[in-house]
Amino acid sequence: MRVLVQRVSSARVSVDDEVVGQIDPAAHGAPQGLVALVGVTHSDTEATAKALADKVFRLRILDGERSAADLGAPILVISQFTLYADTAKGRRPSWNNAAPGGVAEPLVEKFAATLRELGATVATGRFGAHMKVELINDGPVTLMLES
Repeated sequence: MRVLVQRVSSARVSVDDEVVGQIDPAAHGAPQGLVALVGVTHSDTEATAKALADKVFRLRILDGERSAADLGAPILVISQFTLYADTAKGRRPSWNNAAPGGVAEPLVEKFAATLRELGATVATGRFGAHMKVELINDGPVTLMLES
């Protein structure tokens, strides 16, 4: 599993001009929130999803070296199979390393559910949809986490 985490001051995701998920950290009393783009590969399990969700929740990348757990910062979770693109050959990416939707969707849902169980306010995109993501990256801070 790969999770690209961005520290943001706001973010939202739309499908067909309808906002399906958004976070406003200031409304939660937090200086920033997080966007987590989640990619799943064939060997990932529920344990992988839970462990990475816990890491994202406790990652100290918000103001004052604090975490979403410390500040109650909201998190926007968006599935992102393109994190497993293989561009080693030619000009057309291969998606062979990305898990198929039937495998990936439950694990992205487990990732989001685990964040909620830990106490995070979580918004999500829509799995498999063509999404438009708008965010204001604060810093900028962008980190790749991998299982």
